[in-house]
Amino acid sequence: MKIVVTGGHIAPALAVIESLPKEVEVIFIGRKNTFESDASVSFEYAEITKRGIPFKTLPSARLQRSISRHTIPSLLRLPNNIRLARKLLREIHPSVVLSFGGYIGLPTVIAASTLSIPVVIHEQTTRAGFANKISSRFANAICISWESSSVYFPKEKTMLTGNPLRKEILQAVVKKAKSKSRPSLYITGGSSGSHFLNLLVEKHLSELLKRASITHQTGNAYPFNDYERLFKVRELLPDSLKARYRIEKFLFSQDAAKVLASADMVVGRAGINTISELIYFEKPALCIPLSTGQKGEQEENALLLATLGLGRALLQEKADVLFLSQIDEMLSSLSSFSLNDPSVRQRFMTAAEDIIHVIFDVENKKTNKKT
Repeated sequence: MKIVVTGGHIAPALAVIESLPKEVEVIFIGRKNTFESDASVSFEYAEITKRGIPFKTLPSARLQRSISRHTIPSLLRLPNNIRLARKLLREIHPSVVLSFGGYIGLPTVIAASTLSIPVVIHEQTTRAGFANKISSRFANAICISWESSSVYFPKEKTMLTGNPLRKEILQAVVKKAKSKSRPSLYITGGSSGSHFLNLLVEKHLSELLKRASITHQTGNAYPFNDYERLFKVRELLPDSLKARYRIEKFLFSQDAAKVLASADMVVGRAGINTISELIYFEKPALCIPLSTGQKGEQEENALLLATLGLGRALLQEKADVLFLSQIDEMLSSLSSFSLNDPSVRQRFMTAAEDIIHVIFDVENKKTNKKT
């Protein structure tokens, strides 16, 4: 069996890929670069090629939710990307296409449908991504992570599977440190990084390092060069503070799992995969939701975590003023943050296997039709 995996959400994609039977051949179609007109290598390209999985590049054609100067160029690129995706699929000849949403997955989903290749899509969010709403029209099966997103998709082909977590996450052991002179803080803007968060950390770095040891994942987005700039800032710190500040462009799966498992607290955005991992590890987190995006989706995610007893939401427009005080308050009361509904984390345990079952079911139905 040969499967093409595509889409913009790499964490659940990797979770499914690593759970597939060894005899299944995987080819990934995605973006090689982090953003449009950006020469830096994307996180998914680095992660996929690191595993020796063939990576086929498809130019990005970001879908615009509002009219801007980018709208027409983006729309004009979509038909060409569908044509390029058709060409790739004809060369690969997969049994199934599995998409994890985002504008990079849509052309491949549409192309697969025109070639009568079965399509399975997965929705990570509590709502539904714009690209997945469109992709659902071409999909044979739709896997959702949260019951709340079921209203956006046809009931007859939608099933609740949960949001798959990587094996590194599921197998990581949370170790209690015997003694610490200060708590450990993991700061991350996600795989692409967050320029806003990086600037916020840079502004308050000396004060933060007085309070905690920090692992900071910056991303690698051009033209900000946050990693290079912050690395230089680190080099100018006194030795006592420099030793407390670990800075990385990317943290690959296994290392990221270890850092997250051992951190006392997390500071980051509120993407649904981040929220899922925080729930699984039951980690206190200060979430600063992305102020743009899918109509307040990240704000909803951050409030979900807070409702479950694990974190606080800090709006971006208030972050500059309240950042340090919120961290101080949380660090002084870490024991008060705990998951108030332990059953929530159970949904992550079998999600990858459930999605794989759907893939094989869709492929079998196609085979039976032929016979």
